[in-house]
Amino acid sequence: MSLSLMSPAFSDGAGIPEKYSRDGDNLMPPLKWTGVPEGSRSLALVVEDPDAPGGMFHHLAAYNIPADRNELDESTDTGPDHAISFARNDFGNERYDGPEPPRGDKPHHYHFRLAALDVPSLSLPQEAGVEAVWAEAERHMIEEAELVGTYQR
Repeated sequence: MSLSLMSPAFSDGAGIPEKYSRDGDNLMPPLKWTGVPEGSRSLALVVEDPDAPGGMFHHLAAYNIPADRNELDESTDTGPDHAISFARNDFGNERYDGPEPPRGDKPHHYHFRLAALDVPSLSLPQEAGVEAVWAEAERHMIEEAELVGTYQR
């Protein structure tokens, strides 16, 4: 069984509900996955918009997700009960920030990419951004799954 990523909030290729955008409540959509490959020791997740006017825009990097997890709840954060780390996104925040494409643009595609890694954690500087997290994750990647949602204002 291969790694598979889904959300109860939207299906692959479908629209992301407004509550998960910066126009709404800016909540991170709930995510679930199956098929974490044997040998996985942690997971990393990024959310990217390749349709942004200035090129790739990064909305989230969550890493050091324990390999035995199979979901992230709506608006997961870094409380004391979480081992999850967040990198600085392109809005400058260490959290999820949802879609906010320019008004009138064609629908943007938001790529939720989950990587199964062969290390228990990624050691990155506090100021690391999403690109640095994904570059380090790629060095340790066993398998990747992707879920794409769209959003238009």
